[in-house]
Amino acid sequence: MLRTLWQDFLGLIYPRLCLACREPLVTGENHLCTGCRAELPYTDYHRLPPDQNPLGRRFWGKLPVRHALSYLRFIRHGRVQHLLHELKYQGQRDVGTALGQLYGTELHAAGLAADFDLIVPVPLHPRKLAKRGYNQAAAFATGLAEGMNVPAAAHTLRRTTNTKTQTKKNRAQRWENVATVFEVEDPAAVIGRRVLVVDDVLTTGATLEACGAALLAAGAAEVSIATIACA
Repeated sequence: MLRTLWQDFLGLIYPRLCLACREPLVTGENHLCTGCRAELPYTDYHRLPPDQNPLGRRFWGKLPVRHALSYLRFIRHGRVQHLLHELKYQGQRDVGTALGQLYGTELHAAGLAADFDLIVPVPLHPRKLAKRGYNQAAAFATGLAEGMNVPAAAHTLRRTTNTKTQTKKNRAQRWENVATVFEVEDPAAVIGRRVLVVDDVLTTGATLEACGAALLAAGAAEVSIATIACA
């Protein structure tokens, strides 16, 4: 009782805010307000057969992907862009963890958690990691792991080169930028395992393709991908 009163008092002084719209959360709401939860542009790709999944088609002929999953559609100047900006540039790693928990719970309910043995985030170069303080993909992986009850391993992949930003590159340039910059630190950790590779946003898929190729070359049984959002 006293704890609840103290939490309510703190809420008056330091209200918990929705991660998407920054409005105060009410009792019973966590991370996202009810309005944003209802209006976020969900993809529901996990409900589609693989041959009808438009995200999976991006990897046809490039990487054998079992599942291609993305929680939200990226819409410029919308809630999703705001969430990703908070995650990547405003130090709000809880955004990634919270969205991972929500999505992981959905994937578990859909029966997909049984298809993964390990969740591996796309790594940042140590220099960029030191500057940002955390890996946004690893935050998402942590949430997914909690929601699906599947282990995550943040250091399975290593980025060997500090590549330039991918933002203004076309697909060919993006692939050239990342094709040889990932390696598996401990192949024994992935041999024979079904790996879910995760990142914050999927645009052309070049980064995830490079990570998936490195994992398969190291002996992973199969690779799937999942992101917070897709453009």
